[in-house]
Amino acid sequence: MDGNASPTSNGTDGKVRGSGNGLALFVIASCQLMVVLDITIVNIALPHIQSALHFSTESLSWVVNAYTLAFGGLLLLGGRAGDILGRKRVFIFGVLLFGLASLLGGLAQNAGQLMGARALQGVGGAIASPTSLALITTTFREGPARNRAFGVFAGVSAGGGAIGLLAGGVLVEWLNWRWVLFVNVPIALLIAVLARKVIRESERHPGHFDLAGALLCTTGMVALVYGFIRASQDGWRDGWTLFSFGAAVVLLTLFILNEKRSPQPITPLHMFADRNRAGTYGIMLMLACAIFGMFFFLTLFVQIVLGFSPLRAGLAFLPVSAVVAVGAGITSQLLPKFGPKPFMVTGALCSAAGLAWLTRTDVHSTYLGSILGPLLIFGLGMGLQFVSLTLMALSNVPDRESGAASGLLNSMQQVGGSLGLSILVTVFGTASRNEAREQVAGFLRTATPEQKAFFARTKQFPKPWSDQVLTSGISAAFIVAAAFTLAGAAIALLVIQVRPSDLERLKGNHTPTTV
Repeated sequence: MDGNASPTSNGTDGKVRGSGNGLALFVIASCQLMVVLDITIVNIALPHIQSALHFSTESLSWVVNAYTLAFGGLLLLGGRAGDILGRKRVFIFGVLLFGLASLLGGLAQNAGQLMGARALQGVGGAIASPTSLALITTTFREGPARNRAFGVFAGVSAGGGAIGLLAGGVLVEWLNWRWVLFVNVPIALLIAVLARKVIRESERHPGHFDLAGALLCTTGMVALVYGFIRASQDGWRDGWTLFSFGAAVVLLTLFILNEKRSPQPITPLHMFADRNRAGTYGIMLMLACAIFGMFFFLTLFVQIVLGFSPLRAGLAFLPVSAVVAVGAGITSQLLPKFGPKPFMVTGALCSAAGLAWLTRTDVHSTYLGSILGPLLIFGLGMGLQFVSLTLMALSNVPDRESGAASGLLNSMQQVGGSLGLSILVTVFGTASRNEAREQVAGFLRTATPEQKAFFARTKQFPKPWSDQVLTSGISAAFIVAAAFTLAGAAIALLVIQVRPSDLERLKGNHTPTTV
């Protein structure tokens, strides 16, 4: 079929052409924005959720992890579902399930109900997100058009976090924390309606669902994350901590064995045989470990220590979206000329530099002097990396496996985020407890009777001692986050190899892979 084909028809390669592509991309990107935004839109409301539903700082991370673990653990199954059942119908179902779970979360009356709703949101996101990314591969030809579409998708993925913080700030400031969940309901309904009109159904590929693999992967990651968070609260020798780590090892080992035996696994292990794709997954894992922790701790810092209102805190992160967009735009334009490797390495080093700067954060830090600069550098690094990582992960993947490949990339992001956040929370808990022990003598010597009474009643320091404890833990967490991004830079430098055929594919001069 030639380039003058009707915009309402499909070519033999299954790629939709015409003016409808723009609206289809809008729907796909809007879904991804909603799913990614929900990770951080809740972050800005965490202090209010903590107060309303009585979470500790360590257990508060489960408001994030309940979502990202279900999301990351089931992404591969969601991608596979789109391949087998048809991506359009699976996409719409995932979006509607996400909207329903958001409604339930907004109505939650206790911590258990909220975490259950967040987990169900993760299930909806796991169904919709990999399907949306796979729809790009069946809607746009390889080459400049697909590069631009991936650039939009990656920019939304990277910048959605900062947009979520701003949106969360507005909703918490003007309404209350419940609206950071309620807002998804009309958005999900609108996306589902538009998707029915502008997205074509993909070809269905025969197969079956690897439910055992999905269950083993999800429960194994939950056990691993719980082990880290339990260690941050009760120590590494605690019985439940050791049991959780042991269960994680057993479950994840069984998961790998299951994937080797399964005729149609949710994690096609042969995808790791490609050096570049395996390296890409590793870089995404390291980057996600840092991103989730950075947003989690900085939203607490600017509201608790700097005293920002939710709206002001959201505005504080808005510049990140701008530099992410700049980085993504530069990358999508220059990729065909230079290939992805320079952007992966440079982006990872920028992210590491931003986090290293943030390790200097203390109670005397200011937003302009200590926070804005690192955020801009880190955001530029995200923009440079996300486009190149997305393209490399899906390069030379058959259409019938694009759902699994996109699900695997997203899974690395979400599982990496949960795992990284749990590790950073453990580092935070250890460092803050050590700082608290050092503060006790000075506190008892200088505190007023009222402050001492508060400490005796709550076992928590009042301000300004509490701020010192918090910032000490956050600074230690950022050291480990910087190490994650440096590991990503090392993988990009040592593992990624750009071949002439890769550059030709980015220019659109390569026959699409369909088998």
